[in-house]
Amino acid sequence: MLPCVCRLQPVLALLFFTLFTQGENCPATCLCPDPHTVDCSGRGLTRLPDEIPLDVRRLLLADNCIPRIPSDFLVLYSDLVYLDLRNNSLSHIEPGTLSTSSRLVFLDLGCNNLTEIPKGTFGESRSLIKLRLGNNPYLSMVNEDAFMGLTSLRELELERNALSGLQVGALSQLPSLRVVRLEGNPWVCNCNFANLFTWLVENSHKLPKGIEGMECSLPTDGRRVPLSQLSQDSFRECQITLTLTDFLIIIFSGISVSVAAIMASFFLASTVHCFQRWSKGTKGDEEESEE
Repeated sequence: MLPCVCRLQPVLALLFFTLFTQGENCPATCLCPDPHTVDCSGRGLTRLPDEIPLDVRRLLLADNCIPRIPSDFLVLYSDLVYLDLRNNSLSHIEPGTLSTSSRLVFLDLGCNNLTEIPKGTFGESRSLIKLRLGNNPYLSMVNEDAFMGLTSLRELELERNALSGLQVGALSQLPSLRVVRLEGNPWVCNCNFANLFTWLVENSHKLPKGIEGMECSLPTDGRRVPLSQLSQDSFRECQITLTLTDFLIIIFSGISVSVAAIMASFFLASTVHCFQRWSKGTKGDEEESEE
């Protein structure tokens, strides 16, 4: 019996050490189920906790009241791959905050108070695979270059926000995109929506339910219509309007150039005529002086 106990001593010592050292560097209000995970969910936090281990890989901060993230936050936690900030009070992301997140794979910013996603928000987060931005009731603007550099992003969630339109360029810059959620937004079926409608139809396989369940409001009376009832012909007037607008611009530009050319010619002719009269007058005075 004693030899068996002796053989188990190293294992028992390792288990004892693990049990008593686990969570040694864990923030006081959080849980650390493993050496690389910090779980501070639902702790009523109004700011980021202190003493987060520098080698943390999974940081769970959901269901708190955190209003901002310091711009240098991810500089210290370069090993972070999973960041959950769902259901907080974030109203914006400071420029450069996520530009150093070279290993971040999962980012959840859903259920916050974000109002816009400006250009360069995510820097060059080339490892990011899943990005959640849904359920931000005040999010009404996404810059065309907001997702530039996210070459590995496969899943993008923008559902149930306040988006009335979205530039196609914001989505076409994501070469690895496989799933995108856009339902539940107050889309407006105007000419600005025409290009997005075409993209949605062509990429309906990337939408969890296709275009079924997505609606937009008519600019005339505000009536909501399912996208499944629309077609390219629904936006034919936009093409005509654009063509007429371009045509009018060309005509106006041509008239402006013609008027400018006529005025320039008239001014040049008047200048030459005055110079000739002045030259003749000067020559006549010289002849009279000689006589």
